[in-house]
Amino acid sequence: MKLISGRMELLNHLDSLKGTLGLVPTMGALHEGHLSLVKKAIGENDSVLVTIFVNPTQFNNPEDLEKYPKTLEEDLSLLNSVDKDIIVFAPAIEELYGEEVTSQEYFFNGLDKVMEGAYRPGHFNGVATVVQKLFELIRPDRAYFGEKDFQQLQIVRNLARTLPFELQIVGCPIVREPQGLAMSSRNRLLSEEMRRKAGIIYKTLEEARCMFGTENATKIDGYVSEVFSAEKDMDLEYFQIADEETLTPVMIKQKNRKYRGFIAVYAEGIRLIDNIAMN
Repeated sequence: MKLISGRMELLNHLDSLKGTLGLVPTMGALHEGHLSLVKKAIGENDSVLVTIFVNPTQFNNPEDLEKYPKTLEEDLSLLNSVDKDIIVFAPAIEELYGEEVTSQEYFFNGLDKVMEGAYRPGHFNGVATVVQKLFELIRPDRAYFGEKDFQQLQIVRNLARTLPFELQIVGCPIVREPQGLAMSSRNRLLSEEMRRKAGIIYKTLEEARCMFGTENATKIDGYVSEVFSAEKDMDLEYFQIADEETLTPVMIKQKNRKYRGFIAVYAEGIRLIDNIAMN
């Protein structure tokens, strides 16, 4: 495994590579969900680069940034167990941002105004800023993102279309824990009891999907609200059924359109998100 922390060392190493390059951007605290992206990238490219960087500009809550788990040695061990030829870029903040750690402003045709964007102001500007920096620095052929952050995936696809080079954005299915909880680096901050109990998030999404065939969005919203009103140690932040492409909330279901249910729940003060294809 090749571990690189500096920009110039990275550029020099990239110059020596032959064939296609797959990029897997992460914030570390890796789990099986991340590894599924890495394995897909390995299967589709000659070389694979994993970035490990906790991006400060996408956290609108300083406490959330402070609590985010940082486990570099464990991450490297996991990646090495998958493939010993993986390249890892784990830069310090100044290597990507220089002296000014700020976000750029982007226009995403409304994709950033709903759900995560509505509850986390500036979040997607921060995501897009660091992703664009990585894309322009690394120039990969393909980049891999998980569907757990589906809104982010659509925004990154939008961003990639504006770049002056060809880049394929590959979305990868959500990987779940045995009880259904979507794998996330934040899950390790939960107690074992809550980690088991939080499977109700996915169970509720599955029930909402069943209802979607016959019920309107208002009735489904009411059902989801009732479920979490009964959970004393969980707080529902939002549930939204939206068009997959535009992310606009569904008013009237249309034929030949794909919809997703999106949810954010606080459990023991930890914010968990998930989503499910509704049709």
